[in-house]
Amino acid sequence: MVCAAEPSGDALGAALIEHLKSKAPEMTISGCGGPAMAAQGLDSLIDIEDLSVIGPVDALRALPAALKGAALLADVAAAEETDAAVLIDSWAFSKMVAKRMRKRAPGMKLFKYVAPQVWASRPKRAETLADLFDGVVTLFDFEVPWFERAGAPTVGAGHPGFQKLTAERGGGDGFRARHDVGDAPLLILAPGSRRSEIKWMAEPFMRTVDMVAPGVPGLRIAIPVAPGRETAVKDAFAEWRHGPIFVGAEEKAAAFDAADAGLIASGTVSTELAICRTPMVVGYRAGWLTAAWAKSVVTTPYASLVNIAVDREIVPDFIQERCAPDLMAPALAAVLTDPAAREAQLSAFPASLERLGAGGAPAGERAADAILAWITDR
Repeated sequence: MVCAAEPSGDALGAALIEHLKSKAPEMTISGCGGPAMAAQGLDSLIDIEDLSVIGPVDALRALPAALKGAALLADVAAAEETDAAVLIDSWAFSKMVAKRMRKRAPGMKLFKYVAPQVWASRPKRAETLADLFDGVVTLFDFEVPWFERAGAPTVGAGHPGFQKLTAERGGGDGFRARHDVGDAPLLILAPGSRRSEIKWMAEPFMRTVDMVAPGVPGLRIAIPVAPGRETAVKDAFAEWRHGPIFVGAEEKAAAFDAADAGLIASGTVSTELAICRTPMVVGYRAGWLTAAWAKSVVTTPYASLVNIAVDREIVPDFIQERCAPDLMAPALAAVLTDPAAREAQLSAFPASLERLGAGGAPAGERAADAILAWITDR
């Protein structure tokens, strides 16, 4: 059983299923996921749309659906005598599912793919994970010691999105030609993939760009859109005077390669832009209760992976009350127009990317190898 509950986990699950099927074609796979996993033949047992949340407020709203989904997954696992389950990302939901599976199918092996970010907050979660799961596959090699110290067999697989982009980066000239951008300055504006992120980030990002645009003649905007979020993103920016280019997954790498700078919500997109050598400004806002919760648990001063990997500020982070147009606009203007500000970021990217596992064998394959070895006690 392979279970994902949000878009990023859906992509990881799809790659994992692809490699599992190629290495063990006799295996049957059930579980839950989104469109990417469906494309690999998974008939999702539950609708994951309402499970992609962040923070305590959204989590409370999603709780009834999460409880129902977790119970169903555990019931199916027990009824089908499932040998193993891989629970991807979504730490709160994964814990919920794992606890029920331990009760309903105690002989089943449980594996966690994408570990909770104990290096950023709540390090004791490593012990909880080791108690619940028989093995963990992390995205980054620097995470492995955290879970091995807690007693969990651990393999670092790398980040598939980063690996794919490193191998396939390019295509910027073609993107500019297809969208009639020409030599105009191009800005990536990425408000996030969760509905709550789009809600909170669209307005301050638009105001920031409105403040910067007069000093950047001909500025064009491209907005990446995660699968399943097309309507939410387009509605949020429908009346914006800059007429952004909405970019699907198939063109995202080319858009990042074409861009001169990025204004983005904190997330994996910061590393993706770094791979494409695109300087950026990072902002993030959430509701006050979510923000208060985050302040109580976060142990790193940075929001961007690019910064966290090297424990210093490479790209400027504007979080919560600092995610304000009057603060972000000067930083954005600098990365669009100041060669020194751009070079400061570009020269620092390689060291960060090395620690973030942007190369190596495909993550889905490395994860599949580890899980198959653990299932068969090899």
